Amino acid sequence: MPETEQIVTEFVYCLIISGGKMSTPVLYYLPPSPPCRSILLLAKMLALDFELKIVNILEGEQLKPDFVAMNPQHCLPTMDDQGLVLWESRAILSYLVAAYGKTDELYPKDIRVRALIDQRLQFDLGTLYQRLTDYYFPTMFIGAPLDEGKRAKLSEAVGWLNVILEGRQFAAAEHFTIADLTLLVTISQLEAFDFELKPYKHVRQWLERCKEHMLPYDYEELNGSKAVMLADMFRAKMNQATES
Repeated sequence: MPETEQIVTEFVYCLIISGGKMSTPVLYYLPPSPPCRSILLLAKMLALDFELKIVNILEGEQLKPDFVAMNPQHCLPTMDDQGLVLWESRAILSYLVAAYGKTDELYPKDIRVRALIDQRLQFDLGTLYQRLTDYYFPTMFIGAPLDEGKRAKLSEAVGWLNVILEGRQFAAAEHFTIADLTLLVTISQLEAFDFELKPYKHVRQWLERCKEHMLPYDYEELNGSKAVMLADMFRAKMNQATES
């Protein structure tokens, strides 16, 4: 069978380039980072072990020459899987499911379902998570005052997600996919920041559904506690600004 032959060929190729031993993908990451957390959660779902390497961006470790040579954008997460270097967490999510998933459930091959998943991934990347960082991160990292205009833009994005989720159990398919995973990390971070989610009924219901789904995959350790850690950093910076 051609499909079986292809699978065997790819497996043998992996053995050859790794010297007969399957190597472990390397993940350069920072535990509180929301994009990094989505990768760790997916790895737990796939029973995939990473060689984990923390990169402390507060000390500028991402600007070291060897890291910049690997990833000129020097951002996290960055993954190296036998010489395939990827950054941007949503790209890594889709690659890992294709490379290591035992089924296509998390990223179905049905092109119409996959198109919806891709759209949700891009919505998170370019709109929802981007607006979260625009509003919270200037305060967290440089002590800038909060911009209510940026908060309004963030509220608008959460409202769009609320409309997307109306009549749906999950974001893009009839079951949990990587679209839910990346959006879950973003919305749970907003929750930890005490962003008011009460007006967004569908988002709140979906959030609890996704949390329950992810509980067997060390959700609290890998995401919940780290979301609180990041929120505590934000509140500490806010307190400093108030005291000064």
